[in-house]
Amino acid sequence: MSTTIPVKTRSRIEMVDITSSVQQEVANSGIQGGICVVYVPHTTAGITINEGADPAVCQDILNKLNELVPAGRGYLHMEGNADSHIKASLMGSSVTLIVENSKLLLGTWQKIFFCEFDGPRSRRVYVKVA
Repeated sequence: MSTTIPVKTRSRIEMVDITSSVQQEVANSGIQGGICVVYVPHTTAGITINEGADPAVCQDILNKLNELVPAGRGYLHMEGNADSHIKASLMGSSVTLIVENSKLLLGTWQKIFFCEFDGPRSRRVYVKVA
């Protein structure tokens, strides 16, 4: 059975740390060891694992994505958010983590980030622990 984590974003483009919410779902599952899949069911949002100690890392990632895939550059997609779809594809829609002793096996500085590219919006993230 999967669970849902609600994510409310405040900006068009931002990265939201959801690590504690995912860890809570792992704890709630009662699983001692296994796999945790975190999946984003949106075409203009993504998920990634990266450094969470220094907020400049997220800003650097967003700045580079905006440089690589700028908004409003004559894309064919009619809704005006083609850059958001491309950025979401670059980041990916899921991450898989190892669970040991009911804890996510993350590196010292690693955090799980929901990546918003077409906000602000109310979004959801699915978590499956097995």
